[in-house]
Amino acid sequence: MRGHRPGHAASAALVMLTLLGMLVLTAGTPARAGENVFVEVNPSTVQAGNRVNLRASCDNRNDQQAEVTSDAFGRVVLRPNNGGSGTGRDNDNGGTSRADSGFLTGAVTVPGSTAPGDYPVDLRCANGNRATTTLTVLNMTQPSKGPATGGGGTAGGRGAGSLLLVGGLVVAAVAAGLGVLGSRPRRPGSP
Repeated sequence: MRGHRPGHAASAALVMLTLLGMLVLTAGTPARAGENVFVEVNPSTVQAGNRVNLRASCDNRNDQQAEVTSDAFGRVVLRPNNGGSGTGRDNDNGGTSRADSGFLTGAVTVPGSTAPGDYPVDLRCANGNRATTTLTVLNMTQPSKGPATGGGGTAGGRGAGSLLLVGGLVVAAVAAGLGVLGSRPRRPGSP
């Protein structure tokens, strides 16, 4: 009968860390009210004054307009998207692409005066179905930039993309280290 080997625990830890890393990096699912009724806001966290895209489904009744309301931006009418041009330009469907085909889509700019906080975003479908999700609004004042005099120690600060990249690299390095430790051959008589 085979006993537990320390490599199995390390392999299990490696799998768990990898899954946790993937979950953190891909989080962001739509809020659902029914099997086919949902509303999404992309991005779900936005600086006041920026634009968000809205996508929704009204239980396979996406051939009729629906209304989305929020204290963050007011009222928006979502329209059926039957396969946008895919150019990424603004159009009647809020600048959406073929990937949104078959959904209700729209876009709106969150006013720059919107106070920071979490705002419910409510979908009301023509067939009476409803769904809700949350939009987080940030209102960070942007400091005025000094003169562009060259590099310097504070030039090119880190954005969210850099932090996600560094976090992903750390997860990958830890996972690789645990994999190496778990696969090392054991000397006879060692635990």
